[in-house]
Amino acid sequence: MQGGFERAAETRLQDGDDDVRLMLAVRAGDASAFDTLFRRWSGPLLRYLDRMVRDASTAEELVQETFLRVHRARERYEPEARFSTWLYTIATRLALNELRRPHQQHPHRSTDDADAEGRTLVLPDAGPRADDVAHARHVGESVEGALATLPERQRAALWLAAVEGLSYAEIAESLATTEKSVKALVHRARCALVERLGEKAEA
Repeated sequence: MQGGFERAAETRLQDGDDDVRLMLAVRAGDASAFDTLFRRWSGPLLRYLDRMVRDASTAEELVQETFLRVHRARERYEPEARFSTWLYTIATRLALNELRRPHQQHPHRSTDDADAEGRTLVLPDAGPRADDVAHARHVGESVEGALATLPERQRAALWLAAVEGLSYAEIAESLATTEKSVKALVHRARCALVERLGEKAEA
């Protein structure tokens, strides 16, 4: 009876989540499915991890480590939640562990440093007028700067909710906490951003 319930739950997840179908194919030995997942998720994951650790090269390493762990765990994978929830749980824990390292107590390079190295992670040039680009960059830098000042768990919760679209339940799983705690983290993060951006506007 329990096996039938588990199969039904797995079927429901597959019906609503193409990533789950791909990961189940990876579990069955389909290497091309893993490549598809990497291409689909490496970009969003890199943006998230770059905001978390504030260092482009470290973020790239963490993306590789996240997918390495996904691959290593392929035979044990069970579709108990959306693939993205599982992926961001792995990535978030790696990022938080990285931020606890002693060398991470020093300031990180900004995204401008990453751009100087040829990585266009923020505000790609789509050909608007120069003054529009300058204004957008200024706004983007203000938000980036304010976001970087948030405590790491607030930063993770806000990004996962506002940018990646994860539910509070999914974020709670990623941060190993409760939905109530996630709501508080997101609320405090939003209030802090509004306050700090307001201070910059008045300066």
